[in-house]
Amino acid sequence: MPEKLLLGLIGAGIQNSLSPALHEEEARRQGLRVFYQLIDLASAPSGIEMLPDLIRAVRVIGFAGLNVTYPYKQAVIPLLDSLADEARAIGAVNTIVCQGDRLIGHNTDGAGWSWGLQRALPRADLSQVVLIGAGGAGSACADAVLRLGARALVIHDQDAPRAAALAQRLQERFPNARAEATGDLQAALKAASGLIHATPTGMANRPELPLPEPCLRSGMWVSDIVYVPLETPLLAAARRAGCEVIDGGHMNVGQAAIAFKLFTGLEADARRMEEHFRRLVRTSGA
Repeated sequence: MPEKLLLGLIGAGIQNSLSPALHEEEARRQGLRVFYQLIDLASAPSGIEMLPDLIRAVRVIGFAGLNVTYPYKQAVIPLLDSLADEARAIGAVNTIVCQGDRLIGHNTDGAGWSWGLQRALPRADLSQVVLIGAGGAGSACADAVLRLGARALVIHDQDAPRAAALAQRLQERFPNARAEATGDLQAALKAASGLIHATPTGMANRPELPLPEPCLRSGMWVSDIVYVPLETPLLAAARRAGCEVIDGGHMNVGQAAIAFKLFTGLEADARRMEEHFRRLVRTSGA
């Protein structure tokens, strides 16, 4: 493994990402030099159309690996040479490992979310979980919560066919659980033991709630995958309602630690990365 590695993040509106600092500092602590480049397609006329050219360039520039975030986790799949099992099962890629001239797609989001849940709320009631968002991140969280033993998962997305397709795939993979899509989010939340929010709503440029605040009630836990800001409008409302909450920093650190090992072959110190993440958040005001 070379002592210097080039990594990157492909996404849209990612200038506030803490991924560069997380990976570069953990590498430094392990005796490596990493340069982590943000590849922000937000200003491109059509980021999706640029993606094939970008991936072709990645093959020759010398990247050791890339992270992929919203909205390209699913669009990038046909451009890769192969998928690891977890990425194939989830249907989304958030980590690309460059092996010679081959690009291998992985998904560390699901395992990262599980790490965060078990760290922050190890006794969470998984009997009836509601998921908002059936995109790449939502698919990973859905897979993860069912692997942890959730008995029922209800999926809501503004794109109803996408929610229905995800529910069908999950039901086939997890026949001992119940996975279904719904268009009536408020009705689903009445019986929910927990809520996972996996859409961009609540990010710094979209500071709104993804649901009516009265839907939140004491006894539910609420997990938000958004981490900029760390205290999203959803989490603030959930605290007011008396819910236990899990901020998006947990998933972000968990997935980054797993991706770091894929990129470098070295075991990341996830606790150290989380401490660094929290310091960065405090100093940045995120």
